[in-house]
Amino acid sequence: MKIERLIGILAVLLQKEQVTAPYLAEKFEVSRRTINRDVEALCQAGIPIVTAQGKHGGISIMEGYRMDRTLLTSKDMQAILAGLRSLDSVSGTNRYRELMEKLSVGNSLTLSSNNHIQIDLSSWYRSTLAPKIELIQDAIERNRRIIFTYISSRGESERCVEPGYLIFQWASWYVWGYCLSRREFRLFKLNRVSKLACTEDMFEPRPIPEPKLSTEQIFSGELKVKALFEPGARWRLMEEFGPDSFQEQEDGKLLFSFGFSDRENLFGWILSFGAQAELLEPEELRRELHGVLKEACRRYEATDRKLDEN
Repeated sequence: MKIERLIGILAVLLQKEQVTAPYLAEKFEVSRRTINRDVEALCQAGIPIVTAQGKHGGISIMEGYRMDRTLLTSKDMQAILAGLRSLDSVSGTNRYRELMEKLSVGNSLTLSSNNHIQIDLSSWYRSTLAPKIELIQDAIERNRRIIFTYISSRGESERCVEPGYLIFQWASWYVWGYCLSRREFRLFKLNRVSKLACTEDMFEPRPIPEPKLSTEQIFSGELKVKALFEPGARWRLMEEFGPDSFQEQEDGKLLFSFGFSDRENLFGWILSFGAQAELLEPEELRRELHGVLKEACRRYEATDRKLDEN
């Protein structure tokens, strides 16, 4: 990718006094003509790069402009490497580690195994997520619209989107882009995206507003819930909602208070605890859940009777 190569070339020039075009072409696996165009692009960006011809010629940054080479310490580079490895965990490649190797310019200390940070951004759905991420990333770089079917609590809808950002948040991947049908920027969860395709329709990049990533925006918490849990459910409450989400009662049970965005999400979550959970409030949802449980019991009992008769 051009932007990655430009960053890599700049990093090399900041760490070496002078390099040749063939050296850069070999390191970044491109032609000398491409390197010359990249150098011109860096100059247009305001970085004073000097080229000298002859036996001792080469490419360098103008003297006096050079940045302190210690700007990125070994620890800094290790942290960057951890982040790049996390991206490789999604794609299943070594693409970003290879970029880091080029940035390090042979500094073996940077890429040593003495790295105490490991970040994995992949998920159980890695096999289906990785192709989506790759397709959307390519669409963003080429200013191409994407189309897909989106599944939400309201049903399925066909969307055409001008993608702006890929986002990893709340342990999930999202695309933030301008939805043509809604005429505004929207956040779409990739696990709910199907039939994803990149079109040949180009779009003129719009000013992209900052994604609305607050939990209040995504998880409105309109349903104020109270539930009583057995002590054995403590670990899940702590892991999923934090230690401030419940209060321990005199009998050891846990009084849980939190906000949920919709009843389906609430019912599914409560039922996943089996007999360890009892919904207390809102009262109308408690009665509705009671009805759901009675209907489930009726079906099991009817099935058991048929099995007994056979």
